[in-house]
Amino acid sequence: MAVFQLFRTAVRRTSYGLSFLGMFMLLPLMLLTSAEVVGRAVWSRPIPGTMELSSYFLAVFVLLGVAYTQQAKAHVRVEMLTSRLSPRAAAGFEVFTLLLSLFIIGVLAWQGWTGGMEERAVSDMLRVPQRPFKLLVSLAGVLLFLELVVDLGEACGRLVRR
Repeated sequence: MAVFQLFRTAVRRTSYGLSFLGMFMLLPLMLLTSAEVVGRAVWSRPIPGTMELSSYFLAVFVLLGVAYTQQAKAHVRVEMLTSRLSPRAAAGFEVFTLLLSLFIIGVLAWQGWTGGMEERAVSDMLRVPQRPFKLLVSLAGVLLFLELVVDLGEACGRLVRR
């Protein structure tokens, strides 16, 4: 059990740290968007490439925060069925959904990696390479996968204890 606790702590700290890094992407996104609005409205001079950069900042923010969102249990969750089940059946249902989620996120991380490694394109206006952002999908998938493994371990523990 001590190994699982060490694994859990490492995954949780990594997810939290990367989500904190992702939060800092909001500041340049906000400043760039504000400067774009002022430049366009006051001087009729938009900043070239603002839409491209905004989409990259937003992608980094969302992808680095997805694992922490799972950690905080902040994803949308509908409990119409599970609230009517016994605690043991609800825990079994949670194990099933976590296994299904692990499969889907595993495929996402794998395809993010293969797609990222094959990517050679650059953006239209600023010529920013697409590869790091495609690989970020894989990193986010791996972190979410690890968070789901932690949740699966906890759910299996609840299932066994009941």
